[in-house]
Amino acid sequence: MSNREVRKMPMGRHGGFTAMTKGQKFKPGTTKRLMSYLKKYKARLVLVVICILISAGASVASSLFIQTLIDDYIGPMLTEISPDFGGLLKAIMSISVVFLAGVLASLFYARTMAVIAQSTLKDIRDEMFTKMQTLPIKYFDTRTHGDIMSYYTNDTDTLRQMISQSLPNLFSSVVSMIAVLISMLHLSIWLTLIVLVFTALIVLMIKSIASKSGNFFMKQQRSIADVNGYIEEMVNGQKVVKVFCYEEKAKERFKEKNENLGKTTATANTLANILMPATGGMGYVLYVLIAVVGGIMGIAGIANVSVGGEPVLTLGTIASFLTLSRNFVNPIAQISQQLNSVIMAMAGASRIFELLDQQPEKDKGTVTLINACQDDEGNLCECEKRTGSWAWKDGDTLIPMRGKINLKEVDFGYTEDELVLHDITIYAEPGQKVALVGATGAGKTTITNLINRFYDIDDGKIQYDGININRIKKFDLRRSLGVVLQDVNLFTGTVMENIRYGRLDATDEECIAAAKLANADGFIRMLPDGYYTVLEGDGSGLSQGQRQLISIARAAVADPPVMILDEATSSIDTRTESIVQRGMDNLMHGRTVFVIAHRLSTIQNADVIMVMDQGRIIERGNHEHLMEEKGRYYQLYTGAFELE
Repeated sequence: MSNREVRKMPMGRHGGFTAMTKGQKFKPGTTKRLMSYLKKYKARLVLVVICILISAGASVASSLFIQTLIDDYIGPMLTEISPDFGGLLKAIMSISVVFLAGVLASLFYARTMAVIAQSTLKDIRDEMFTKMQTLPIKYFDTRTHGDIMSYYTNDTDTLRQMISQSLPNLFSSVVSMIAVLISMLHLSIWLTLIVLVFTALIVLMIKSIASKSGNFFMKQQRSIADVNGYIEEMVNGQKVVKVFCYEEKAKERFKEKNENLGKTTATANTLANILMPATGGMGYVLYVLIAVVGGIMGIAGIANVSVGGEPVLTLGTIASFLTLSRNFVNPIAQISQQLNSVIMAMAGASRIFELLDQQPEKDKGTVTLINACQDDEGNLCECEKRTGSWAWKDGDTLIPMRGKINLKEVDFGYTEDELVLHDITIYAEPGQKVALVGATGAGKTTITNLINRFYDIDDGKIQYDGININRIKKFDLRRSLGVVLQDVNLFTGTVMENIRYGRLDATDEECIAAAKLANADGFIRMLPDGYYTVLEGDGSGLSQGQRQLISIARAAVADPPVMILDEATSSIDTRTESIVQRGMDNLMHGRTVFVIAHRLSTIQNADVIMVMDQGRIIERGNHEHLMEEKGRYYQLYTGAFELE
């Protein structure tokens, strides 16, 4: 698509994120949808919950053991001349078993949650990729590749951290706090009340810090997507960067974007990282306060009130309570930190669900493309095997495919308020070569996009063998069209696999025959491994002409009745063009062909030449007729007027 046409499209660089970040709100139902992916792992999650309970119980048991250790063993032994260490050793062995159970439970649930997280992310990535295959071209035209890639990398990684670490840690912290609270009430209600009042102050402090860090974490997600998008642009355009000496400007712009990301991330993490030290400092104050108040109560003999019925505060009770108070405060900071991770994950999940909720490409077509043959009586019928002949199946009616494409009074705009094409009428008879010429942005590529139904027209009709193309299933419509673009896309794999991309059930012999037809067989056999040479990096080891010949061979193996050649030779030199042109001439033989070309020498033999300007057809006819008219085409051909 030409640059001018692209600019007419609605832009939305971070379209999937805008709705969510406005007011810093998540997409409604994000949490519920995210949890739905975990339903299939119910049994494992039950085991994880049990292990977390065991781990929390072991932690509380260790704190309560201090009271027993001091009051029942160490205290009495201090008054004995020959103390017996047997009971103490048994008690230590018993608590060691409890510790071991807690450690093993922690290891088990950590590993299990890691497995669940990776399995869940696999399901989400599969669903995202499947969804992307159903989206219209417009979605990809209005977003950067880096922003789309961010769904699969950064956004899914935040989910991994939340599922494998944040959620189990949150649950473990909550369970630990409940268990510790019960244990503190068992020892002393008075001291527990002091802890709860002080905890309320800590929570207020954490709430203030966490709310600020949460906003910055969400901004961080947006900044990461922006940086990823810019890096992707620079990598793809590295040759342009070098040619126009854009390195310093590129570094300057990247530095600006990266600095913005760094500041946002630093602020978010600074606020998040001060939670633990701040909470720890408050915890030490509480520790001292409990020690002072507990000591005064114990020395003064003040009656103790507890669920466990402890009449007085003993040294063991105070020591055990001090440990419990620390175990009660620490999870509060951990919960706050994990909530920040959850906020980031929710931001990523919201972006992902924005993608998954995109409207798929609509297709209400009912007419299908079938392999056709003739029975003994000469009637057209459907065949299972490929015959080289096709027919449109409309209900029980079979219509021979001839390759006749008509556009009648077509209007189209990428946005509702601005039309790109005006009253376009084209009649392409079977086997005809129709050429479209005109300045950049005249609407040439847009016409081919409409024939492919990448976009739907606003007004008028496009008919294929007399059938409105909106009645033809898009898959079958596109299967009948071969496209060779100016920008060649080759994929990592062998040359044979890249050619077979045009028709996956093609045999090696058919791929080689297509390469010969495209005039590509000669140079392919000179490659290190011939047709089995592995191409990497979009075939960067090949010349532009060689890459174009492979793309022509790819179209040839599909053997479509209609071909669209979109400036397929504009980016190669004239010598290579002659080689490519011979391959294209072989490919065009006997087919209806639409050719978009800047080099008028390549379309002199076209049956019909359409001269376009600002979305309108201003001249039409063959080469001789247009030269006689001495209009725009004549000016273009003689150089009096140049294509821009």
